[in-house]
Amino acid sequence: MSNPSPPDTDVALRDDLRRHLPFSQMEPAHVDLFLQHARPRAFAAGQHVLGPADGVVECLYLVLDGAISGVLGPADGNDGGFQYERGDMFPVAALRERRPVAATYTAQVATRCLVIGREPAQALAAVSAPFADVLLRRLPRFADASRQAMQAALVSRTLSAQSLETRLGDLCRGAPEACLPSTPLADALARMSRRGIGSIVVTDEAQAPVGIFTRHDLLDRVTLAQVPLSTPIERVMSAPLHSLSDEHTAQDAALLMARHGARHVPVTRGGRLVGLVSERDLFALQRLSLNQLSTELRRAPDLPTLQSLAQDLRQFARNLLGQGVQAKQLTELVSHLNDVLTERLVTLVAARHGRDMTRACWLAFGSEGRSEQTIATDQDNGLIFESDDPDADRPAWLAFAREVNEGLDACGYPLCRGNVMASNPECCLTPDEWRRRFGRWIAQGSPEDLLAANIYFDLRPLAGNLALATPLREFIVEHARGATRFGHLLAEDLLRRRVPLTWLGGIDARLVDGVPVVDLKLLGTAIFVDVARLLCLMLGLSEVNTRRRLEAIARAQHVDAHQAEAWVTAFEFLQMLRLRAQLDGLAPPGAGNPNLVRLDALNDIDRRMLKECFRVARRLQQRVELDYVR
Repeated sequence: MSNPSPPDTDVALRDDLRRHLPFSQMEPAHVDLFLQHARPRAFAAGQHVLGPADGVVECLYLVLDGAISGVLGPADGNDGGFQYERGDMFPVAALRERRPVAATYTAQVATRCLVIGREPAQALAAVSAPFADVLLRRLPRFADASRQAMQAALVSRTLSAQSLETRLGDLCRGAPEACLPSTPLADALARMSRRGIGSIVVTDEAQAPVGIFTRHDLLDRVTLAQVPLSTPIERVMSAPLHSLSDEHTAQDAALLMARHGARHVPVTRGGRLVGLVSERDLFALQRLSLNQLSTELRRAPDLPTLQSLAQDLRQFARNLLGQGVQAKQLTELVSHLNDVLTERLVTLVAARHGRDMTRACWLAFGSEGRSEQTIATDQDNGLIFESDDPDADRPAWLAFAREVNEGLDACGYPLCRGNVMASNPECCLTPDEWRRRFGRWIAQGSPEDLLAANIYFDLRPLAGNLALATPLREFIVEHARGATRFGHLLAEDLLRRRVPLTWLGGIDARLVDGVPVVDLKLLGTAIFVDVARLLCLMLGLSEVNTRRRLEAIARAQHVDAHQAEAWVTAFEFLQMLRLRAQLDGLAPPGAGNPNLVRLDALNDIDRRMLKECFRVARRLQQRVELDYVR
């Protein structure tokens, strides 16, 4: 293909194209090649564009403005319609496969397109990888572009949030350990040891900081000087102490440390101690790590520390989004840290209640059981305990579980409104009691049983004797496989939720306070989760994580690789968008649902990708309907 310079009249069109995929990722010369071989076409509202009777597709259409709808005939299944808008190309699959289109394409409004023939399109694909990727891997290419755009926006926001302009009030993790000047050294050191901390602030009766005692002081002023541990701490503390208010910034603290050679700066509000900023805190502003968080969670001495670290966990998730981490890795990392927090809380509470966790196992259900937790997630958990007299032993386990549930709630994981929690007697059972309960759900299949199965059958052991959960997982796989009536009822249940697409393929949003929104969980990720669970149960597959379930189903049913990739890509895009909506508040104020996303808050790529993901979800539902309902 030749590569002449485009005429001046094409410059504006070229600039416009470069706002859309794949042209935004193509070399300028390759965009010019597209324009050289494309010709304009205009269609009036209601005009026929393309249909099955037009024969093998020979051209690729790019919508410049307006909208083109595609509607399948009755014999082609209930796929509904789809709609192409500005920047969309069609019919990609029919052009690639050298066949007629299956749908009838019509201009919904006055529409302008650019049309390029098969041969120049294939020649362009041979030299331009982004153009070829859209022809071969449309959904993954859009997902990559969306992730890159989100990463660029979040990097800037994250660096700003973690800069030296951060208020000390936002940086502090709550009130530090403090004592009076008269406190004996032995008492102060014991408190430092229990908390696993390296310093203690000394305050007066009005809680104003007057000094600090650190591990460095212990060596220099106590051990080497052979000072008795009965000595009041005021005699060996570092003083005077330079403090800042909670309205000062991290930069102010860094300058103060540099001027006075200090490693710690007390933070006050109204003259009273409210926090402590260390040199390490300032260095860690942009280096919050998985290992650091995991270590601090495992060493947390009490619930207040876990509450503070839970906030760090959410900041860590925002950092990962800014680094371009994909949904699978991100949700698994978030779930891992939630696991570590829960394990530590279970350990602390079990010790206080005298519970032997070698005879019990804390279970995670639902999204945590699938290792797919997002930031805004409530609790779904249970307990297995071994006992020769369950009714006598259960009250003590319930009291223990109640304190764990309340502690998780204090850390930002709300109590389950459906009471799927270990503090509920129905979720605190022996292994035999759990098996009987699961068996009843599979055999009876009432609406309540189906709802329970959709939560409890995604189970994972989390703390205590993990081996107690293995027979339960095996029981589910063995008894659900081939339970055709149970499968039929599950299929009917999941088909009651319809994908939010209009008949013509546009996003069917609802209005909240006059703003168009969609529920990314209820009408998005939940459909993929439910379909994957159903198919795995019916096929006897033991996977619990949704991505791994979809991949296992594709292998078991010999699904085309491109189709299987579209399943995973669509699910993970919706998961990523949910995380972004929860972290950035993309729902209307006061909506009360963190899974809502405002359509007007999404960029062009995200809106197009969202529509494609909903189409994939609709096709998965149709697959279920054909196999388990009709």
